[in-house]
Amino acid sequence: MHPMIIVKVLILASLANGAPVIGKKILKHRFSFPLDGGFHLGDGQPLFGASKTLRGILLSLTVTSALAPMLEVSWRIGIMAAAAAMIGDLFYSFVKRRMRLRPSSQALGLDQIPESLLPMIVCAGPLGLSIADMAVGVALFFFGELLASRLLFKVKLRDRPY
Repeated sequence: MHPMIIVKVLILASLANGAPVIGKKILKHRFSFPLDGGFHLGDGQPLFGASKTLRGILLSLTVTSALAPMLEVSWRIGIMAAAAAMIGDLFYSFVKRRMRLRPSSQALGLDQIPESLLPMIVCAGPLGLSIADMAVGVALFFFGELLASRLLFKVKLRDRPY
């Protein structure tokens, strides 16, 4: 087991997922260009939705890669973790739109697992994570995200408590 490496990847995933949320609060609607350009699929639903923005992706990649060296991890691993987290985030947004769930609605598990599992997978090789390490990391992220989300709602950084 590699507890310190698990913690580092969890911090990277948290930075990657938190940067767009904080950026939204600071920048409001400035530079908020929907990643899908407002494109709707044949089911009438958006590809990802208006809440998935180019600004959010760029903030995630920039913040995570810039802060990764503070964790004694290369910026390249930081950008890989952020890209993986954003791919997970886009995946679950795509699925939620197909399920006709509104943006920012909760889908327990679907909201947490892809955006933590994918960073664990891309960091596994470079950082030496085992399957058990990744499973522990995903479980910690799952429960940590549920708690953190409520806290961020109370301090008005999130729009909803989940």
